[in-house]
Amino acid sequence: MNDDPMNALGLLPLAGRLAWWGTSWLRGHVGPDDLLDAVLAGDVTHVVLGPEEPSGLLSALADLRTRGATAFGASFPAEGDLVGLGGPREFNDAALDVGEAVVVLGCETGLVPARVGPTVEWTRLEARRRQVPDVGEADRDLRSALIASAQLLADLDVARWRPEIADRLMNLRHRPSLVAAPGVPTRCVDLAARALQALEIADLALEDDGSALSVHEIDQRRGALTPLARAGRRALVAACSPEGWPPE
Repeated sequence: MNDDPMNALGLLPLAGRLAWWGTSWLRGHVGPDDLLDAVLAGDVTHVVLGPEEPSGLLSALADLRTRGATAFGASFPAEGDLVGLGGPREFNDAALDVGEAVVVLGCETGLVPARVGPTVEWTRLEARRRQVPDVGEADRDLRSALIASAQLLADLDVARWRPEIADRLMNLRHRPSLVAAPGVPTRCVDLAARALQALEIADLALEDDGSALSVHEIDQRRGALTPLARAGRRALVAACSPEGWPPE
């Protein structure tokens, strides 16, 4: 269990933190100080770059609220899977480069983060309306992918080449302890934690292909993990997309 609230907040990617806490702020559940503490999560500062002069995060979010923002939704795309994105191409490409972005619902705006030392710079771009995975379907797909990947990795003797992954697969109940913003459905908090768990397993297992005995084994390993990573990304998008949240 993570006793440091800043570390717990930092477990969720940047786009997820802004989606959860920014939406909670827009809906009046938290104040500006709580919003900034949660989104920064230990960073020195966040700035927003756009057509005008750079501005602080809170000022930029207040401007978006004035322009009609109703919620913030996250995207976690990968090559060949632009989940949570609706275009245009400039926004999609920028999001794909860093693997995450925020779509501002209600005003056709997107924010793409980039780390510059201890600072995060959010670039403001046009972003169109998108489709997001259904929470229930994403949940079922993730559970199925975890079971299938665990079996395939066991067949590939994962305990031999990455014993820490075997340990994680044996203890799937030990999930990241996320700090959720008020108003985020409990089901989505749990889904986000399991999505992060799945993505960590996939990343660890793909980290070192050098331990594989053959090209065939490398292909088998990737074949076992690609569906898991895809399901993890889609589940995380569903969990961090307020337009698709189920009622509590």
